[in-house]
Amino acid sequence: MEITGARNDRRSASQLYAARVRWTRFAIIAILVAALEIYGRLYADPAFMAPPSAILSAWVGIILPDERILAALGMAVVEIASAYALSVIFGAAIGLAVGSTALASRSGFPLILLLYAIPQVSLIPLFVLMFGLGPASKIAFGFSHGIFPVIINVIGGMNNVPALYVRGARSMGASRFDVIRHVIFPNMVPSFFVGLRLAMTMTLLGVILAELYVSMAGIGYFTRVFAESYNPAPLFALIGSLALIALVFNECVRFAERRLTRFQNATFAR
Repeated sequence: MEITGARNDRRSASQLYAARVRWTRFAIIAILVAALEIYGRLYADPAFMAPPSAILSAWVGIILPDERILAALGMAVVEIASAYALSVIFGAAIGLAVGSTALASRSGFPLILLLYAIPQVSLIPLFVLMFGLGPASKIAFGFSHGIFPVIINVIGGMNNVPALYVRGARSMGASRFDVIRHVIFPNMVPSFFVGLRLAMTMTLLGVILAELYVSMAGIGYFTRVFAESYNPAPLFALIGSLALIALVFNECVRFAERRLTRFQNATFAR
């Protein structure tokens, strides 16, 4: 009975803390929105900034009714999802291959960091020449941004696994695949999902950068149109739509992380 009561107390305290976090988050957002509304209406130059109420009005009155903008947003979602899926698949595979042995890690990891340090924007003309002006170049450019955080965090997570666990599994006859599956991967899950969240942000950045440089009818085109016409309300509404897309993708990653963590906890509890 005492153990059950202690568990209930901890659960109640955790729920109370989660509620306080949510209300604090909402309060910060409300204060920020109110401050931007006051500044946008009273002090800001209307050619460069619009208050949140005008941005919401532009989102409802300009962004949503325009089928061309909605089609561009849908295409951006497809490009981001494709580039992100490729980044996760190939990034995890390369990270596991490089981090599986000390020789591969010491020889390959510096090369990966060297490639990651190259300014990706300078390579946009090469992507256009190789993949053309269509969605393929934007997917490839987003992929080139998203793959490196996955690789680096997978390698970092593998290096942080205690060597005693690996030696113990091998001494009991576990194969390399078994070691990766049952020892390395469960211990590198936090680092792996950090890489997934960073990859999501970088993939979105890469796709939008490619849109700005090479798009003739996508999100980049409409962004340039609104910016060059000094119409900040639909511009920020369009940016807000992209932020909403990124938020949905990040919440999907967090949901997968929570589910996998619960599954692992249930497995270890057995």
